Amino acid sequence: MNLAVDQSAETGAPVVCLPMFSMSRAATAAAFRPALADAGLREIYLDLPGHGDTPANCPPTSQAVLDTVCAWLDHHVDAPVLLAGSSYGAYLAAGIARQRPELVRGLLLVCPGVTIARDSRSLPDDPPLDAPPGWLDAAPAALHGHFDAALGHRTPAVVATVLAALNAGGPGDEAFQQELQSGPGYALPDENADVVFDGPVTVITGRQDGIIGYADQFRAMRHYPRGTYTVIDAAGHYLPYEQPALLRALTQDWLRRTRGTSPY
Repeated sequence: MNLAVDQSAETGAPVVCLPMFSMSRAATAAAFRPALADAGLREIYLDLPGHGDTPANCPPTSQAVLDTVCAWLDHHVDAPVLLAGSSYGAYLAAGIARQRPELVRGLLLVCPGVTIARDSRSLPDDPPLDAPPGWLDAAPAALHGHFDAALGHRTPAVVATVLAALNAGGPGDEAFQQELQSGPGYALPDENADVVFDGPVTVITGRQDGIIGYADQFRAMRHYPRGTYTVIDAAGHYLPYEQPALLRALTQDWLRRTRGTSPY
């Protein structure tokens, strides 16, 4: 249950933020800290096993990673807590709400994975949005194909922001990550379970997300009777870095709902 962690100085209710696959708690803070600013919450950013500065201290399966996060929550925070995550972190957060609902007060799921197998995802087939010439020049050639599929807001400034996030924090354990992602345990065993979580949920997706799409996430809303779903144009899989102002607005609405207050 030993996970590398950063926490804000606030003493309010905890919000635990989980990272994208292969990324660190520093990258997660860059994604979510602006959206959570001035909320008075104790922001907690975790490195998953084999990610950032946390050693690979569990078997290379998503269930083992989820169990490790739950064990950390059991020992370090007073449940229930707010859970936020992006991509794989959101996939795990939704899994925690299914398996350990007593730990979770509300979910903020940004570009969440729904079905983990790549060939099972519903991906958009629209042509990519226009981009200025040379928008990928700063990125390593090995990432050009990935960014072309992943980014909806296609500018040199967004590329630089995402590159900084990818390079932030500890190096992680690449061998562990590869074994996790390629192994039969990458999918949670209850991935397709028809389980309802009745806390406040916000799901935010990118219209041009060629990595996990946006359609599966809408279909999954049947599991969230108190769920808000938003798909954002000119946004892809790195939505927090592509559209930070919209992420903040939607996060603030989610926080009002978790507190039982209304903006109307």
